[in-house]
Amino acid sequence: MIPSLLESCTSFRLLLLIIIISIKVTAQPFASAFRLDKNELLKKNSDSSPQGNYIGSILTVGDTVFVVAGSGLSRTTDRGNSWTNFFNLTSLDIESVQTVAYSNGVIWTSFVKSIEKFGVMQTAGGGLKYSTDKGANWISIDQPSDMLSDTVILYGKNNLPAVPVHTDIENLTYDIAIINNVIWIASWGGGLRKSSDMGKSWQRVVLPPDNLDMISPEEKLDFTVASQNLNYRAFSIAAVDSLTFYVGTAGGVNKTTDGGISWRKFNHLNQSNPISGNFVNCLKYNPVTNTLYASSWKATGSTEFYAVSFSSNGGESWTTVLEGERPTGFGFKGEDVIVTTENGAFRSSNMGKSWLSPDKIIDRQAGLSITTNYFTCAASQKDDIWLGSKFGLARLSETGAMWNGPWKIFMASQPLPSKNSSYAFPNPFHPDETKVNIKYSTGGRRANVTIRIFDFGMNLVRTVIQNEERGNFVTTGNSQENSLQDDSVIDLWDGKNERGDFVPNGVYFYKIDFDQGEPTFGKIMVLM
Repeated sequence: MIPSLLESCTSFRLLLLIIIISIKVTAQPFASAFRLDKNELLKKNSDSSPQGNYIGSILTVGDTVFVVAGSGLSRTTDRGNSWTNFFNLTSLDIESVQTVAYSNGVIWTSFVKSIEKFGVMQTAGGGLKYSTDKGANWISIDQPSDMLSDTVILYGKNNLPAVPVHTDIENLTYDIAIINNVIWIASWGGGLRKSSDMGKSWQRVVLPPDNLDMISPEEKLDFTVASQNLNYRAFSIAAVDSLTFYVGTAGGVNKTTDGGISWRKFNHLNQSNPISGNFVNCLKYNPVTNTLYASSWKATGSTEFYAVSFSSNGGESWTTVLEGERPTGFGFKGEDVIVTTENGAFRSSNMGKSWLSPDKIIDRQAGLSITTNYFTCAASQKDDIWLGSKFGLARLSETGAMWNGPWKIFMASQPLPSKNSSYAFPNPFHPDETKVNIKYSTGGRRANVTIRIFDFGMNLVRTVIQNEERGNFVTTGNSQENSLQDDSVIDLWDGKNERGDFVPNGVYFYKIDFDQGEPTFGKIMVLM
């Protein structure tokens, strides 16, 4: 079967955010609604890190780096020394940024939201926003969809019957591409669409249905344009030039060489050397090597499998590498390709013949580390390599050999409200994917600290540290005393008990004892 929304590399972030934040949503009209909101939808906020630790995507443009982090969008122009974070005043409490695109000074973003229907929370498209003035003001566009009367699509000499998409539910935009001043969006339930007038109107793009490998407007065609076709569930776009680009769907990879008029489909069954799986949720083109990389996940076929599929001959044949891994994103540094997966980051300089992963990602200056193997995205900028994960952003200032150089880690956390307070993040957390950060303060002094974990019955589960020195930015052992500018200390729990076994799902409590002063307590929820 097709991977569920929970399995998608671009989708897990959405569900996690929906679980964590409390959401109240009202329905939105169809895409013809178009409005300009001045300083109402978004505000800018300067900070020392992106505003969230789930890094959904990274886009580098010259000296600028855009990061989709947490529920919002962040930008740096000085290698991360300072960040501009865009917070939504009226709807980011119910919406989260999904992706970002940039072209000729215009920033585009798409949003996802949650809608309660029949007592069940469902994911839905939250529309698009773009800015032409570096984020000072944003134009908001409702999620592109159809009117109920949109039952016929003119395609060449064909009047194709169509099932209109007139709901935001499952109609969310995963990817945006700006090609020759035309905005293209890949939306799950809404399919592939384009706009030539900055989002004032949208045209539904016809792709080959599941039973056809190619279509042209000169042909006589007889099929219905409907999202029941797996190949109409679009997830990713990669452009080569103004005429040639690729679209990844739940039915394979679609290629056009005439600007989106005619299409050819590549899938697991219609080629001698095919992609590994038909669910293509990420596409990225490397112009240095003229190579297209696809995150090709197992969909419906019994012979499909998870892997990276890449082609250097325009999709005529594919090579599969990293078989069994679930790719989540791609980045390039010259000829090198970086593949992020749920099981680590991999890099190759010889077209996939061999792969090398980074050692432990540790920011030795700040005393921080990336404690998860679930990486989501990658990008490069001059000598810098940026890696996004489910729980933090990292920048490698590479010197010499592959993966060699100092790491800088950007971790967002709220300042402690008082010297005797603490909290844990991420919370809930998944011990099989990361460790939980327990943040507290020693009151600006050195102190001997003990941290214990208890279950709901207040039975001792684990002693994380015992009588270890903390405070004044002493960096030792398991501690991540850090430069979060609030005189704080972070220690880590891996979700295991004293025997080294992962604890069951549930609520756990931590107690922090100091050699002087009152202890502090907190709660952690474990979800496996």
